[in-house]
Amino acid sequence: MKIEPPVIEIKNLSRRYGRLEAVDGLNITVQPGRCYGFFGRNGAGKTTTIKCLLNLLQPTSGTVRVFGLDPQRQEVAVKSRLSYVPDSVAFYPWMSVDETLRFIASFRPHRNREMEADLLKRFQLDRHQKTSHLSKGQRTQLALIGAVCPEPELLVLDEPTSGLDPIVRREFIQTVIGAYHAADPEHRTVFVSTHLIGEFEGLIDEFTIIEHGRELLTLPADAARDRFQKIRVTFLKPPSGLDLAGALNVRQSGLDMEILADGNREQLLERLRACHPEELRCDSLSLEEIFVAAGTLAAVKQ
Repeated sequence: MKIEPPVIEIKNLSRRYGRLEAVDGLNITVQPGRCYGFFGRNGAGKTTTIKCLLNLLQPTSGTVRVFGLDPQRQEVAVKSRLSYVPDSVAFYPWMSVDETLRFIASFRPHRNREMEADLLKRFQLDRHQKTSHLSKGQRTQLALIGAVCPEPELLVLDEPTSGLDPIVRREFIQTVIGAYHAADPEHRTVFVSTHLIGEFEGLIDEFTIIEHGRELLTLPADAARDRFQKIRVTFLKPPSGLDLAGALNVRQSGLDMEILADGNREQLLERLRACHPEELRCDSLSLEEIFVAAGTLAAVKQ
């Protein structure tokens, strides 16, 4: 049985702009069929990493492979198998929506016309409208339609829905990106960089969080939810001798406490129960809360 190479494999990637180290020794591996989240604050190095991935920038050092291929030397072979939507999109202003979609499709071996027609209708885009007359949100919709309808093996999205209103954004993420991935979950891969982490909550299988171009945390989403837990506890009177050493963060308001556990939930719960709380419950964190917790973890390590 032939073993497929990772769809994306980044090893010790560094990219400098003069003295600025935008990406610093980054390692990422994305296996086929994953919906992979790439998270970080503005300026963390996400877009630079993606541009190195697509040979829009050349790494200062390190290696990048897509489908096991070198995007610098085998650019056409790589890009024929993926679609990319940047954080800011632009089209030839003299083209209509239909002409733009046909132009995009001319570089592709396949085009799902039924999907295209359905999406244009759903998002109320007029095929005859000039792209110069589209709003920012409509241009984003057009770019996403053009990316999804060729049904590529890899969908690379850099802040793909930042120009959409909340209702359209949620529908596009769940209905379009989710449906694209679910149609062939073993072979279709999504690599998405976004600050709207909560809206991709149900889709992300695995993620990497970066800060200052370096990896902070890489985990499967389910493993991250199991590792990072929020403990809420209420006492009838102030607890004496309560030891919360090892808690990632503790917030207290009167007799109510909120404690963030990092893989040590059971130990903390045992200590809390020994103080006879009135109420005690434990919840998994959302991916957005985990992203915030990773920043706290980084600060603790420094």
